[in-house]
Amino acid sequence: MQRRLIDYIVIALKGTAMGAADAVPGVSGGTIAFISGIYEELIDTISNVNLSLLTTLRNDGFSAFWKQLNGNFLLALLTGILVSFVSFMRLAKYLIENHPILIWSFFFGLIVASIYFVAKQVKAWSMGTIVALIIGSVLAYYITTLPSLGSNENPLFLFFAGALAICAMILPGISGSFILVILGAYKTLSDAFHDFDLKRIAIFGLGAVVGLLSFSRVLKWLFKNYHNTTLAILTGFIFGSLNKIWPWKVTDMVMEKSSGTILPFSEISDLATLSVYQKQIQNFDTYKLISEHSILPFNYSELNNQLVNNQIPAALGLMILGFFTIFILEKIGSKNV
Repeated sequence: MQRRLIDYIVIALKGTAMGAADAVPGVSGGTIAFISGIYEELIDTISNVNLSLLTTLRNDGFSAFWKQLNGNFLLALLTGILVSFVSFMRLAKYLIENHPILIWSFFFGLIVASIYFVAKQVKAWSMGTIVALIIGSVLAYYITTLPSLGSNENPLFLFFAGALAICAMILPGISGSFILVILGAYKTLSDAFHDFDLKRIAIFGLGAVVGLLSFSRVLKWLFKNYHNTTLAILTGFIFGSLNKIWPWKVTDMVMEKSSGTILPFSEISDLATLSVYQKQIQNFDTYKLISEHSILPFNYSELNNQLVNNQIPAALGLMILGFFTIFILEKIGSKNV
């Protein structure tokens, strides 16, 4: 496919959207890639990275190597992802700490729309695809209920965290950042980016490369041999992930970071939500969220002693905005770029 400069700019912008999504624990960059029309090309490109590229480079030169690699596509996409991920990670941290209902509402609307657009790619629904949808939904929902582990900075742990998280990042519906939260590696990695700790970033990156090259081959095989079933499972993943990004939450368990002690949040505060408590005392570092559950928005203010508004009108508006953002991305993605 012959592409122009403007086409690669659009691909870079899609990468920017993917990076921003992956920086938020609960939203998958794979979902953005799928909706924006570059998912299968991305999987094919990554899975074609192998030793034959070195043979091509040696025998036919860099130009042939770059073409076989689909290098222009990868360069444009990865540039957008990396710039956005590193920069948006700080913004995401601020928004989650200070405006959690609003940011989760936007992404909730985005994911709801994604369910429709991924599901409509299934060419023929059958009992098998319905079962796959249910399995994907249950699995993703179960993952969202898992408690977070304590922080771990062991190099081998960071390597495997990178491999596992990158697999989730390229799966629509399952957030790589949320996997990092569950593993206890999200803060370690965000601190590494903040402090420009190149050693930890490199170890995590090496794990991500190994995981990506391995898992992309599995996905390519699944799309080739079980296209409808794979899409149905991915639709289920996205549906099941909605629990994680529901904006109104009650905190169950937290961990005191200095001691590693895990305790019920009710022993710390008479408020119901950790983020409300942290904002009240302006301290976001003493306690780490371990587990929580979703509640109806009407109960949110009452459970938090009326210290915070449930923000239902603004939340609904941002859900609608997120919903239509996916329509825009899908319209852009429908163009062959």
